[in-house]
Amino acid sequence: MANKISGIFLVFMYFCALSCAQNAGDTLVLLDNLAIRETHSIFFKGLQERGYKLTFKLADDSNLVLSKFGEYLYKNLVIFAPSVEEFGGEISVDKIAEFIDDGGNVLVAGSSKSGEALRELATECGFEVDEDGAAVIDHLNYDISDGGDHTRIVASPENLISSPLIVGSKNVAPLLYQGTGLLADRENSLVLQVLTADSTAYSYIPENSIKEYPHAVGRGTLLIAALQARNNARVVFSGSLFFFSDKAFTSGVSKYGGKYYEKSGNQEVATAIGKWVFGEVGRLRVVNIEHHKDGETEAPQSYTIIDPVVYTISIEELSAGKWQPFQANDIQLEFVRIDPFVRTTLKHIGGGKYQAKFKIPDVYGVYQFKVDYDRIGYTHLYSTTQVSVRPLQHTQYERFIPSAFPYYISAFSMMVGVFIFSFVFIHFKDDVTSGGTKQKGDDKKSQ
Repeated sequence: MANKISGIFLVFMYFCALSCAQNAGDTLVLLDNLAIRETHSIFFKGLQERGYKLTFKLADDSNLVLSKFGEYLYKNLVIFAPSVEEFGGEISVDKIAEFIDDGGNVLVAGSSKSGEALRELATECGFEVDEDGAAVIDHLNYDISDGGDHTRIVASPENLISSPLIVGSKNVAPLLYQGTGLLADRENSLVLQVLTADSTAYSYIPENSIKEYPHAVGRGTLLIAALQARNNARVVFSGSLFFFSDKAFTSGVSKYGGKYYEKSGNQEVATAIGKWVFGEVGRLRVVNIEHHKDGETEAPQSYTIIDPVVYTISIEELSAGKWQPFQANDIQLEFVRIDPFVRTTLKHIGGGKYQAKFKIPDVYGVYQFKVDYDRIGYTHLYSTTQVSVRPLQHTQYERFIPSAFPYYISAFSMMVGVFIFSFVFIHFKDDVTSGGTKQKGDDKKSQ
């Protein structure tokens, strides 16, 4: 009876885990309040039209969970809850960091009143949110429809990162931004500065009566930052929740001292950022790898030094929901033992296939064919194939090496010289000795 009950329980656990795995494509949206669902409806509607199933929850909901039975319930996480001090349920900053470590994607939007939870999460991702109450101010590039302390600034699209995969085209109207500033660890190569402020902007607390220096000045004031982790998980952190709002999408832009635009470029940029952070664009994968000796078709068990080798790799890119052949002209191959012995650019031969031909170095050992392709906007493509390289067998060496001809000549000349010297030494008769003997005989005869 006990065995039967345990078997039923295991079956139940299996189906629960299977159900969780099937729902792994869902996106969890955490909000400060449900009104944000209406004020940012254009952005959410765009996600739903692209096939995302959004689950809206309050950020402090006591029933929040990210995973069950070791399987994540969601693939993506959107946090539009700037003021949250502590996440509800089983979600915490550590859980979100673990979610990112396991390949999950996260989109976060803060504000001038960002809570402690978002600050800790930003620190985990290599960013730093400015002090509580600080806002980005620009007295020369601000939206004149919003008077006051000039905290609704107009950011130039030229300040966007030079990566169409992340932000789309730069040929858009100026961007409206209202929120806090970010600081990024410039030594962290994984952190990307998606949008920076103009040189006339600075981050400051407007209500602060104490005269303090600005926290960030000019282009050092970061508005939107991104992180692509080593496992290709993506995180985008915006200091402005307003940037993704319907009002920012539909409002005209009338910059101080500039011309009027009927509509801002926020919607185009926000849509491109959403596609990138959720992995719709910029994803690469290796489909097939082949290597063999030139003139053959099968990979040998091991190569011999100075063998001519052909290496071919097939790469695909996710485009419009389908895997398509990837095209580039800057993919390199390294033939590595400890250090690269060969580094060459792969030639595109069509259909997403790249090929390189080279001669294996005259050094035997264990090598790797390594392709390490890391470009802004794309997932990190890393592929290694290990092969053995052995020395020549004794039957494979040339019988006479041309470069050794002087040594051959000197050896044979010495042999000939020794032979001649031996012949002369053995058969040569000394005249003085023979003459003395002859003289001795003559003396005997005379006696």
